[in-house]
Amino acid sequence: MSVEGPIPVQESTVASPFLSTSGWLIEGARAGIFLKPRVAGLSPLPGQLMLLLALVLAVGIAVPRAAVMGPARFDIQAFLSYWWIAGVFIGLAWWLHGAPQAAQDSRTARVAGTVVLWLVATLVPELASNVVGAAMAHGWLKGAWLQSPLVAWGVYLSFTVWSLAVGVTLLARMAGYSWRIVVAACVLAACSALTIWQFSARGWERDYSQGDDSAKRPRLQLSQGVFEAQQALLNRQIGSLAPQRPGVADVYALVFAPYADEDVFLRESTLASQVIASRFDAEGRVLHLLNHATATETRVWATPLNLQRAIAGIAQRMDRDNDVLVVYVTSHGAKDFRLAASHWPLQLEELTPAILRKAMDEAGIRHRVIGISACFSGGWIEPLASDDTLVMTAADATHTSYGCGRLSELTFFGRAMFDEQLRRTHSFETAFAAAVPLIRQREIDAGKPDGFSNPQIRVGKDVAPVLKALEQRLDALPPAAVIPAVPSSAASGPKTPP
Repeated sequence: MSVEGPIPVQESTVASPFLSTSGWLIEGARAGIFLKPRVAGLSPLPGQLMLLLALVLAVGIAVPRAAVMGPARFDIQAFLSYWWIAGVFIGLAWWLHGAPQAAQDSRTARVAGTVVLWLVATLVPELASNVVGAAMAHGWLKGAWLQSPLVAWGVYLSFTVWSLAVGVTLLARMAGYSWRIVVAACVLAACSALTIWQFSARGWERDYSQGDDSAKRPRLQLSQGVFEAQQALLNRQIGSLAPQRPGVADVYALVFAPYADEDVFLRESTLASQVIASRFDAEGRVLHLLNHATATETRVWATPLNLQRAIAGIAQRMDRDNDVLVVYVTSHGAKDFRLAASHWPLQLEELTPAILRKAMDEAGIRHRVIGISACFSGGWIEPLASDDTLVMTAADATHTSYGCGRLSELTFFGRAMFDEQLRRTHSFETAFAAAVPLIRQREIDAGKPDGFSNPQIRVGKDVAPVLKALEQRLDALPPAAVIPAVPSSAASGPKTPP
């Protein structure tokens, strides 16, 4: 770091006036670990520049795939969203090499060399980052300390700082140390901060619509008869809902499972429907909307439009001012708080908090209990919360939940809430409080890599006394028939988040 000015030609240790492609790779890798590149007076040929760029792109696409467990899909838009920084770096390199005495050809050559070295050098921290990510994803790194979000952020920021330092150091060594390097460092640091804040999407994401056994799974067979039967089934099930009992605060429920490609949602939504009906004196007052090829004749499709119609139908049967509507939704969740929906070959709209809130508001249903079992489901709290609503979610807005997968019986949240705690109490608050530490311990035991899911709950001040009175009424009833517990042998299931 004590060298002043750009690398002089006489310092070159390379005898040939040209450097091979492998030589540029070696020197770039040296720059990636902060060693001085030995390229004084040399510049890459146009063919070498294109070849190295193609190599960097190929490695940047292929290597991160290893950090994603199971089937994955490539998002080219997310991948390319990071490459605007390359344009910034090229502009900085051109500016830094722009000394008045420098010939134009020499300036172009030095910028080309700097850019090629930078492309290769930044692969070093990127490869190291992906090795660590793959080790965490595949469970090669274990330990409770890995559950901390601070650890995840610390690792991420460490590799980001490494990459930033590589770029600044390379610019200084190739163009010379001056006040301009300070400006360049600030610009690159701002670009890194903007990338962390604004461009968080990854090139590779888990593809929940595919799986090793996808070819063997039953598929929905569409026909005009199926469509007509589905509409008749919805009308029939709404019409068969038990009426509200005068003087009794009845519980009605809607269970919604829109993801057909994993049976865990079939099992969990079925169990939730049974537990609500049995434990909350709601026999004949539960609608179960489900996407699954084996349930086409018995269950209404879980689509946003059917959800709206079902809620409107429930509202016609219940006392909207005094009864309680329980809504439980289970699926995969995304960072934009949309819930995954699949039932190929149907084209399905994803459920959002706004759609669910609008359906309940338009139906005029006052007292609501809403449970969302999905990754990032904490983002549903604010859109659904009100004085007359209890909202509980399997995770906060920034973390995944856990326990889905083709071998899982139930999600961690669904098991703790419905298969365990709601069998012991008629209080959603009490069940939630008891479920949270169970979920935390199971996530630690399963090696969840991105930190505690951190389930959330929000209880409106006006719905709390209604639910307390409901709890007291249910406690006074004779015990309901016992629903068999789901076997716990597959509780952990594959280590994949919903």
